[in-house]
Amino acid sequence: MAKAGKKYPLVLYTTMMNRWWTAVFTLGIVTLAFGFGLRWIGEETRKWQMFIGVGGFVTLAGLVILTVRKFAYVQIFPTYFRLVTPFLRLNISYKRVRRTSTTTFGALFPRKSISNWRAEIIAPLAKMTAIVIELTAYPIARWLLLFFLSPFFFKDKTPHFVILVENWMQFSSELESARSGGSVTAQKQIKRKENSSILSRLPRDK
Repeated sequence: MAKAGKKYPLVLYTTMMNRWWTAVFTLGIVTLAFGFGLRWIGEETRKWQMFIGVGGFVTLAGLVILTVRKFAYVQIFPTYFRLVTPFLRLNISYKRVRRTSTTTFGALFPRKSISNWRAEIIAPLAKMTAIVIELTAYPIARWLLLFFLSPFFFKDKTPHFVILVENWMQFSSELESARSGGSVTAQKQIKRKENSSILSRLPRDK
């Protein structure tokens, strides 16, 4: 089994989930309180039960988001890297990687080119260093990736991923080491096969 590297939590995903779980959980509590308020003043049973039911469901959804916010990460393997969220598990072969580059997260999404609510999300992350992994092609359809990943994983329509992790230098070093190691291993395997082929054609003593 391939040896797995360290798991690097995806900062962007965690930041998004932190915003969502707070909003969803608060909405659920408010809805629950409204439902119990209707019950207290003697409203018809069906009405207050509906609000309590919806409030309970929304509150639970907020707690689920809180729980899964740390379940998104990127991980290095000898022949591929893995991108994981609670609803997506994607292995990307190094053969698909054209090159990698680094820049500040804010430079990828200039303030004038995005909406106000997106700018609010980027603001605390703008100075962090992002790693852009350019690909020859996506392993699955782009529209499917957009369904599971935030738009901030993509700076434009070319095949790539924008990766934001705390320890970007260590991740970048591990990624490049795995990529070069994979190439060396492949070359050794090819050379071994060539040598074996040459030896097989040499005359043998009887």
